[in-house]
Order: sequence, then structure tokens, then C-alpha cells
Amino acid sequence: MNVETIVYALLAGILPSLLWLWFWLKEDNLHPEPRLIVFGSFLGGAAVVMVAIILEKFVADIVIDETTRYILWAAIEEVVKFMAVAVIAFSSKNMDEPIDAMIYCITAALGFAALENALFIFSPLSTGDVTRSIVTGNMRFIGATLVHIISSASIGFMLGLAFYKNIYIKSISIIAGVILAITLHSAFNLSIINTTATNTLKIFGWVWFAVVVLLVLFEEIKVVRPKAVQ
Repeated sequence: MNVETIVYALLAGILPSLLWLWFWLKEDNLHPEPRLIVFGSFLGGAAVVMVAIILEKFVADIVIDETTRYILWAAIEEVVKFMAVAVIAFSSKNMDEPIDAMIYCITAALGFAALENALFIFSPLSTGDVTRSIVTGNMRFIGATLVHIISSASIGFMLGLAFYKNIYIKSISIIAGVILAITLHSAFNLSIINTTATNTLKIFGWVWFAVVVLLVLFEEIKVVRPKAVQ
């Protein structure tokens, strides 16, 4: 295992995620979140990759049906990402407006994607297949990373809608958000299996359309106010 290869793989995985993070943080430029909590959420998302890998390995060993396996893998990743952001950011007094839920969920998702992408890139890079590593990195930048963002953001959006509601409505919203996130993530996983290059581009097209929808949802969540203020 070459240290230089590890460094290149980490940089290739982390730098694109940091670029996306910069882009999405601009959505909350009026009341930016503390950098320490943003950084902690990013690291928390990266840290739970190992938890996800262990659980996914367990599922792979006991689940034979491929479709079920991919759905469970998506569920594992969405739950561990949410747990990371819930522990690190949701308990913070700085999460004081609805948009913060989306920002922190996306940040944790990007931390997760950063390390996951690095691991995917490391495999071909370690064998000297630089071309394949570049293709892998680019495909994950425009595909899998965005799926992580969109899926996790859906949880943040649902929580943001219920931000000023009671704990019961918030709990229901979180559950609905997690189910939606798992559904979106599973749909991508299942659609990408054994598909042609043309269909892959179509799938990525739908992912980018979802990004546009996400930008609209950001605008919607910005106008959520306490009932007394509305």
C-alpha cells in the first residue's frame, strides 16, 4: 500500500466534495453556520462510512436477493448519515432556522461521499490504472455524490418544514424524510445496475434535474416561519 496513492485517492475524493460543500453553503450566506460545526458534520459523515461498510458486508452475507440487498444498503447509508448529523449538529444551539437542517444534512452527506469516493478511486489507482481512477472520480462527482446530497437533503427539508412544530410532528417528518431518502437512493442504485452507457447518462440527467428541484426546495424552506410570524 503506497502512501502517495492513499494521499491522491483522498484528495480526489475530498476536494470535489469540498467544492460541492462551498456551493451549497452559499444557500445560507445570510446566516452562515459556525465553521466548527460544519467541519464536524463533514467529518462525522466521513466517519460513519466505516460503520456503513461493516453493516453492508453483514447484509451481503445474509441477503441473497440483489434488489433487497441494494435497498438495504441504501437504507444503511441514509440512516448512518442521519445519525451522524443528528449527534453532531441537530443538538447544537446554532441550528436555529429551518434551512440549517438541510445545510447540515448535506454537509454530512458530502463527508460520507468524500471518503466513499476515495475508497472507490483507491482501487484502480493502487493498480496503476490512472485512467480508470479519473473516470471513476468524474462519474461519482456527477452521479453518486449528488445522490447522497439529494437523499440527505430530503431529510433536512422535511425537518425544516416541521422546524417550528412540536416534537411529535418533527418525529413524523424525520421518519418521512428518511423513508424518502432511502427511496431516492434505492431508485438510483437499482437503476444503475447492469445498464447501458446511454441509459446511465439519462439517469444522471434525472439526478441533475433533482438538483434543480433541490435548489427550489431551498427557496421554499427559506420562507418557513413560526406561525405567529407568518
